[in-house]
Amino acid sequence: MLATSESFKSFNKSPYRSSKHSTYFNTYDHLFSQYKGKKITFVEVGILGGGSLFMWRDFFGPDARIIGVDLNPNAKKWEKEGFEIFIGSQSDINFWKAFFQAVGPIDILLDDGGHTYEQQIVTAEMVLPNIKDEGLLVVEDTHSSYMKGFGRKKYSFIEYTKHFIDKINYRFGRFEDKNADMKVWSISIYESIVAFRINKPATGLLSEIIDNNGANDNAQDFRDFDSIPDVVNNVFISQLLKIKYFEKMYGFIREVWNSNSTKLKRYFR
Repeated sequence: MLATSESFKSFNKSPYRSSKHSTYFNTYDHLFSQYKGKKITFVEVGILGGGSLFMWRDFFGPDARIIGVDLNPNAKKWEKEGFEIFIGSQSDINFWKAFFQAVGPIDILLDDGGHTYEQQIVTAEMVLPNIKDEGLLVVEDTHSSYMKGFGRKKYSFIEYTKHFIDKINYRFGRFEDKNADMKVWSISIYESIVAFRINKPATGLLSEIIDNNGANDNAQDFRDFDSIPDVVNNVFISQLLKIKYFEKMYGFIREVWNSNSTKLKRYFR
């Protein structure tokens, strides 16, 4: 599949060294192809030998604004090639404040930096509010969350991502949870890569039940027939659910009953 990957072709065209994992290119194509040929601002954290800057310029086309971020002052030399280079630490909040004050909102940021949990999480927190609508934050090498030497596993980037999944689902209207997040619309997980997508209109949409007003055949809801034991008269319960306050009580009964099930343990090993 590498032979047909557009990002892999651009990778091979780069005149300077770049190192990537072979599994990344199909993910790049999937995430970034819609931006090809467009006037976007693309930022890469961690440019090392500079080869990836040329890769992305070839991939996105001449209208793309390509910006590199690195801690090594030597990276400034790539400005002679038409790239914008910022020197600073990705775990420094003040660096990011100055960066976005100078650059403004961006379309895509690819984090290929130091891969410590602090670096990845601080970058995400500072970058997400500054990504344009329909933009992306893509974090590479998230396998570091399962390795030693990158920080406390309790606060790994993957654990942060799991927490973010909760915050997205807390937007569901009935929860009314103050921990809900309104910055990110969706999260996509790939091997060693996590992508956060911004879609402000979709994120701000109120979650509520709507009806298409089609013909109603008064079908009975059987959702509980396989989760409540047969000895319970489900038809009787369906009538009780029409009574005020019983719904909350029944929710508690379901939770207690279903929590006793051991069938799902095999899927959490």
